[in-house]
Amino acid sequence: MDGVVASVSSSATHTMSKAARASIRLLLGLGVEGDAHAGATVQHRSRLNRTPGAPNLRQVHLLHAELHDELAAAGFAVTPGEIGENVTTRGIDLLALSVGTRLRLGEDAVVELTGLRNPCAQLDGLRPGLMAATLERDATGQVVRKAGVMAIVVAGGDVRPGDAIAVQFPAAAHRPLEPV
Repeated sequence: MDGVVASVSSSATHTMSKAARASIRLLLGLGVEGDAHAGATVQHRSRLNRTPGAPNLRQVHLLHAELHDELAAAGFAVTPGEIGENVTTRGIDLLALSVGTRLRLGEDAVVELTGLRNPCAQLDGLRPGLMAATLERDATGQVVRKAGVMAIVVAGGDVRPGDAIAVQFPAAAHRPLEPV
């Protein structure tokens, strides 16, 4: 189940879209160096008022490039980083992974999955209908959030497009990802 880093992105300001970069540096316990969402405590504006000082479980946003493919087929041309992700992956079913799964990105960087990204209405500011396109319902009627996963940095390092991604499953039983 190994994959590859398709793209890396960051933004120093709280904008929806993040600019593609040649590389990003992940900082232990903080996130992406120079990114507005980096920090040991909550940095996302939607959570600052609700849970100030809470641990930042959303240090790195990862999104599968296969969603970009799916969105393009539905008429939504979206580029890497445009919907806020720091790392765009290919070849890994991120949404099926367990809480606590670790991903080695390149030689040194390791992130640990904390949960799902909950798509927000800001997506519709990019393209009307985009938020709905990142949601669906499964056979039981449960909402499936497809806008990627969130992680914390457990080992720092540089990450570049083309870097290999190795998956390390947690020893504990599978715990489905939930919104964080």
